[in-house]
Amino acid sequence: MSNILSCQGLAKRYSEGNLAVDVLNGIDLTVARGEFVAIVGASGSGKSTLLHLLGGLDAPSSGSVSVLGQPLAGMDEAALGRFRNCHLGFVYQFHHLLPEFTALENVMMPLLIARQSRAEAASRAAALLAQVGLAARAGHKPGELSGGERQRVAIARALVTRPDCLLADEPTGNLDRGNAAAVFDLLRQLNSELGTSMVMVTHDRELAARADRVLTLGPDGLQPLL
Repeated sequence: MSNILSCQGLAKRYSEGNLAVDVLNGIDLTVARGEFVAIVGASGSGKSTLLHLLGGLDAPSSGSVSVLGQPLAGMDEAALGRFRNCHLGFVYQFHHLLPEFTALENVMMPLLIARQSRAEAASRAAALLAQVGLAARAGHKPGELSGGERQRVAIARALVTRPDCLLADEPTGNLDRGNAAAVFDLLRQLNSELGTSMVMVTHDRELAARADRVLTLGPDGLQPLL
């Protein structure tokens, strides 16, 4: 089984004046193709910071991140943006959908940015909306959808480019227990059907326990959750 994403000795330090805060220090992680990894940890432990570094949204103070064996550090901003759009998908606690566009148009957006034809983008977006159970809601705008439906649209948008790995930062954090379980079930289903690797940061240990592997982030770095 090949590796999709890896990091070695990853560290992040924030400095302001004479004050320096080490948020992460010496993180090692390897994610295999098709693997579902959940990361838990106390608030302020650096879970979201780690996800941003893994996705190339922020640069580490030291250490390295590679996706498909390609180091992110050597890319300029334009190249990194193109690489992310092809190989990585992102889902957040808040859906970040564009309110003036329909569900279908929101899901199409990454493909249009990648200069796919509008017809191809619409076809792929419609197929993915059907896969997440929202074919009948494709013409609705975010304000006309429930919280769970909006998060399903966000997941479809993240996966429409067929990324190798989805990075999910508290994707169920804004949902009630029923919707949280449904969204997690959907992520597991898509992980299985599409073979997309997934790294999910969550405070919900009950959901995390259903991942292939659960790691806890703390002062000693990433450790298997026993």
